[in-house]
Amino acid sequence: MSSSSTPSNITWHEGQVSRDERAQLLKHKPGLTIWFTGLSASGKSTIASALEQHLLHRGINAYRLDGDNIRFGLNKNLGFSPEDRTENIRRIAEVSKLFADSAAIAITSFISPYRSDRDSARQLHKEAGIPFVEVFADLPVEVAEQRDPKGLYKKARAGEIKDFTGISAPYEAPETPEVHIRTDQNTIAEAVGQIVAYLEASNIL
Repeated sequence: MSSSSTPSNITWHEGQVSRDERAQLLKHKPGLTIWFTGLSASGKSTIASALEQHLLHRGINAYRLDGDNIRFGLNKNLGFSPEDRTENIRRIAEVSKLFADSAAIAITSFISPYRSDRDSARQLHKEAGIPFVEVFADLPVEVAEQRDPKGLYKKARAGEIKDFTGISAPYEAPETPEVHIRTDQNTIAEAVGQIVAYLEASNIL
């Protein structure tokens, strides 16, 4: 895992286009990050995909960053130890901030089990003046285990997967997420509607 310290021989280079100016030129509001968190099989990736499609059909630039997909490339050198999970989230927080800075809506879908890591992602955006919307895809672990579309819970119970969130590794639920969705009680369309309603009410969409 690489060090998070900044080398002394590099300097941040400011561009000539501000976030607000970029948004005006692209004819929509400045970007933001919508951060989905929840157990495996909670439905967060499905809802994130539907939200991305909804926003794009409204002419809003949005791009989804999925936890599994990112591990095929950017984070393929990381495992699932607590340290690697933290580094996984640190990297995606930086990437989502870059997307949001470009006036896009970054939609991240990561289990992101540790509250401190999500708080760090939020703080990173706050320091850059970029909105950060945490969406908690919530359901009981028993229901997630019943769904188990990838067979991961079954493997975790059999000891084939170590450090599996909700079984052999902890999940720290958000305390005050901007949007809290009970995914075992709401349809995908209802979940998307709940998120969009929050964004519109907050005047960030």
